[in-house]
Amino acid sequence: MTRHGKNSTASSVYTYHERRRDAKASGYGTLHARLGADSIKEFHCCSLTLQPCRNPVISHTGYIFDRQAILENILAQKKAYAKKLKEYEKQMSEESAAKQSEGLADVLTKRSKFSAIESTPSRTGAAVPATPIGESGALKRSAGVMSTEIAAKVKAHGEEGDMSNMRGEKSTALPSFWIPELNPTAAASKLEKPSSKTLCPVSGKSIKMKDMLEVIFTPMPGTETSAKRRYVCPVTRDELTNTTRCAYLKKSKSVVKYDVIEKLIKGDGVDPISGEPMTEDDIIELQRGGTGYAATNEVKAKLIRPQLELQ
Repeated sequence: MTRHGKNSTASSVYTYHERRRDAKASGYGTLHARLGADSIKEFHCCSLTLQPCRNPVISHTGYIFDRQAILENILAQKKAYAKKLKEYEKQMSEESAAKQSEGLADVLTKRSKFSAIESTPSRTGAAVPATPIGESGALKRSAGVMSTEIAAKVKAHGEEGDMSNMRGEKSTALPSFWIPELNPTAAASKLEKPSSKTLCPVSGKSIKMKDMLEVIFTPMPGTETSAKRRYVCPVTRDELTNTTRCAYLKKSKSVVKYDVIEKLIKGDGVDPISGEPMTEDDIIELQRGGTGYAATNEVKAKLIRPQLELQ
């Protein structure tokens, strides 16, 4: 046996197994995995618990849930809505109080300005000292020169104040960006008014508990008491699996193969189990079993993790 056979890590090739092992241990990079049969949800299992339903119900979008599981989910959504609504109402009350205080401050400012204007000598009727005729021209010229000089000083002072960060209120503050207390903080984001609709946890569409319909599965003979039950179509007696396209009939509350819809019901317009007349609105196509991952009905799963970037 050669030395290379004894030391299996001496290879210059970075193998697929070593790449997967290092990627899993590093915590970086996207992981890919092929799902096994134990990851596939059966068509009759709950879409929330992924377990066989004790009291199955179906939504108008074709997803099957256990009654208890979907009821708990809807109640949790309503509690979350009540909490968000309370926070939104608190925000609105704070905004209205701030607007009222701003309006009151504006009113007080206008009143103070109005009282200052009304208290001037020209308004109160006080005597204005007379200016001699001979001195009026000199006073005007001197006043013009002084006003020009004052305007230039004010302009220079304003430009200097705009360029300097140590003017006015900033003169007493520490000009350091390294102190957390002096760093500017972002304003709190405004909350939007929450929606009162309860959404399906799978499809994201609006659902209500009163719209959930009871489902009756037809068990395969001999599997009624077994741990893993199997179900058949009540019309064709064919076994129903994830690979079978199924449909729910509202009139008889049964699940049948979609071939029955195309060959019997669309032509006759009658429920083959209950014998009642029905339309296309009384048919709901079942969403076949998916997986517990976000990529439903796919055999591959992907976990996106942070990418390691070298600089």
